[in-house]
Amino acid sequence: MSVERIRNIAFIGQSGAGKTSLVERLLFETGDITSQGELARGTTVTDFDPQSIAYQHSVEATPVNLSWHDTQLNIIDTPGLGDLLGRSISVFPAIESVALLTQPHAGVGNTAEQLFNTAKNKQKCRLIVVNKIDAEDAASALPALMGQLQASFGAKCLPINLPDPSGHQVVDCYFKPDYNSDTLFSSVEEAHDQLVDQVVEVDEELMELYLEQGQALKPEQLHDAFEAVLREDHLIPVCFVSARTGAGLNELLHILSELMPTPLEGNPPQFYQGEKAVSLSQEEGAHAVGHVFKVSVDPYMGRVAFIRVFQGEINAESMLFIGSEKKAFKVGHLYRIQGKQRSEISKAVSGDICAIAKVDELDFDCVVHDSHDEDGLHLTTMDMPAPMFSLAVSPARRGDEQKLSEVLKKLCAEDPSLRLRHRVRQNETLLTGVGEFHLKIVLEKALQLYKLEIDTTEPSIDYRETITGAAEAVHRHKKQTGGAGQFGEVHLRVRALGRGEGFRFVNKVVGGAIPTSFIPAVEKGIRQILDEGAIAGFPLQDIEVEVFDGKHHSVDSKEIAFVTAGRKAFLEAIDKAGPIILEPIVDMQIQVPSEFIGDITGDLSGHRGMVTDSLPQPSGLVVIQAKAPLSELQDYARRMKSMTRGEGSFSMSLSHFETVPMQVQKGLVKAHDHPVSA
Repeated sequence: MSVERIRNIAFIGQSGAGKTSLVERLLFETGDITSQGELARGTTVTDFDPQSIAYQHSVEATPVNLSWHDTQLNIIDTPGLGDLLGRSISVFPAIESVALLTQPHAGVGNTAEQLFNTAKNKQKCRLIVVNKIDAEDAASALPALMGQLQASFGAKCLPINLPDPSGHQVVDCYFKPDYNSDTLFSSVEEAHDQLVDQVVEVDEELMELYLEQGQALKPEQLHDAFEAVLREDHLIPVCFVSARTGAGLNELLHILSELMPTPLEGNPPQFYQGEKAVSLSQEEGAHAVGHVFKVSVDPYMGRVAFIRVFQGEINAESMLFIGSEKKAFKVGHLYRIQGKQRSEISKAVSGDICAIAKVDELDFDCVVHDSHDEDGLHLTTMDMPAPMFSLAVSPARRGDEQKLSEVLKKLCAEDPSLRLRHRVRQNETLLTGVGEFHLKIVLEKALQLYKLEIDTTEPSIDYRETITGAAEAVHRHKKQTGGAGQFGEVHLRVRALGRGEGFRFVNKVVGGAIPTSFIPAVEKGIRQILDEGAIAGFPLQDIEVEVFDGKHHSVDSKEIAFVTAGRKAFLEAIDKAGPIILEPIVDMQIQVPSEFIGDITGDLSGHRGMVTDSLPQPSGLVVIQAKAPLSELQDYARRMKSMTRGEGSFSMSLSHFETVPMQVQKGLVKAHDHPVSA
């Protein structure tokens, strides 16, 4: 298959829009499958994994390929759930076009809008597909939906075909428009003229031909300009289908194969070598370059890397390098994946999508190539949704600690929206995802695929301790156990620093009261308390400690004596200096439909939060900026989903630390095993 006959398209949209059903029907219509699967029975090509079947929602981005006349359509069916946004965005480097699926009564949806706007930012050519035109009362809902699409994405959203009044077929408004056909709204002639007007605006010669000579322009004449308006985001065609009845499917296949860009015509992602932008070659014989846009673990094939080829070709005998690695690996077997089915192929040309199995070094977002000339080649980092929902994880069975680490690393390698980190002080392993459901399916996969049971708890809050005043303290450490003893005396004072200033150690000892060689031991003892905490076990910050006097013994003074004396003098001084606990305050940016503003602001104020600004957006969404204690946001993802019916999203970042309310401090001190009085 030549690159000119390849189309790479991602189907995106809110969960329930019918992406999987439409892909299934298209596969059936093109003869790529002999019988049509059903979502409810778990027999569709793209929702083949146990979790997608169980939840009746796609949880993975799954590529399939269709043959339509002489064109190969590589279509990627993506998840529509907000928690899985990253799994959809991660496929964008592999495609030139994005088709947004929606339906008459559901509108666009916040997740779908985020994905579609991300596609715009990534310079993808965009198409809107309105599914379920045969639904009850669709006739009354479709004109309003068309208005909503134009309100959300601009007047450049123009119908390229229109449903007839019955919803049983669609009428072409571009290739061979029949001006006498009845349509549900607008008219064929009006829709055709709007499309042509929009297309010729980017081509002066066509514009002159169209306006001055009054000539009707054929689709063949408009083709290059049509590609240009898609690339420049000057047009978003809207077409209508029913995956259930098949209405509009041939028209959709015609649009995808004839109007959506080839890999040569789309806007390619920008590659870099170091910081230098690099343009890849499409000349015959060019070095092979591919990008891994998805990694999955198959029970039978092992680790599978899905690769978009951007230059040259990859074949079954290729020796490929990963990034800047000096050692190459042999491809061995090259596959085309169709759901859970795989077929071996001899080569994948530039613009195509293929898969390589059983190469553990192939990670998401890595670049493979067959020449050291391409060492260090990489794409710009993709902006993934911020992982905001965390769980502290531990193995359910003792002895599985190493297995837990290995499994979590594998799961994070597959999913670009997962984060894993170990908090040393709390001795916690934190798994962080986009939302509660995101982590739920990750943990389920660990059990189903790797037979690893994982216990979870809410992560502890990263509180801090500090002081509010100044104080002095003296501590003498003296120990005599026969033979050489231990002796050290430290005089120090503490005072509060400004918030965020950290820790400052000042040595003001004169006259050798504490020998210079023992000053580091005093500081070491103090720093132990900085890490361990003085009143509730949290790190201390924003404190200055000044050591100004002390005593030593020529025989019994040792490092351990001054470590102990410095430590205990510091504890005694803190106890006198008004110790308090600080809690992290985060900046929040919350995006919700306008009708939910009252619920969101009321919830925040009830959890010690404060709204600082509210910014209406043209799409009807509102961005709420707020500050709130992190301790009040442990279950915020769950609360927001309930308040906004799944239509809200949020991000947060650390702002500063503030004093916790006294009742909270009392509870934290009480819960600590070693209060300062001990």
